[in-house]
Amino acid sequence: MSTGRPEARDRGMSPATAHGIEYAIIGLCVLALALIFQPFSLTLYGIGAGLVVLGGLAFNLIPHCRPGVPLRSPLTVGLIVLVLLVVVFLLAIGSTYLYALYLEANR
Repeated sequence: MSTGRPEARDRGMSPATAHGIEYAIIGLCVLALALIFQPFSLTLYGIGAGLVVLGGLAFNLIPHCRPGVPLRSPLTVGLIVLVLLVVVFLLAIGSTYLYALYLEANR
C-alpha cells in the first residue's frame, strides 16, 4: 500500500523481505533434493526433478534479493528467466518434432 511519500516507494525491500525470498528459494531447492532422493514414489521423484530445474533457475534471483533493492528487480529477472525457459522448451519440442518428420520422410 502506498503512503504517498516518494521516499517510501524508493527504499526497496526490507532486510526481512530479502532474506525471506532467499530462504524460500533455498527451501525450494532442499525440498526438490529431498523428493529426488526419497526411495518411495516415482511420482514424487518426477515432481522433485521438475523442482530441481525450477530451483536452479530461481537461484538466478539470489543476487537481486538484497535489502534496498526494489522488489521489481527480482520479479523482472524471474520473468526473464521464465521466458527463456519457455523459449528453450519450445525450441527443444520443435526440433524433436522436425527430427521425427525427417525420420519419417527417410523410411
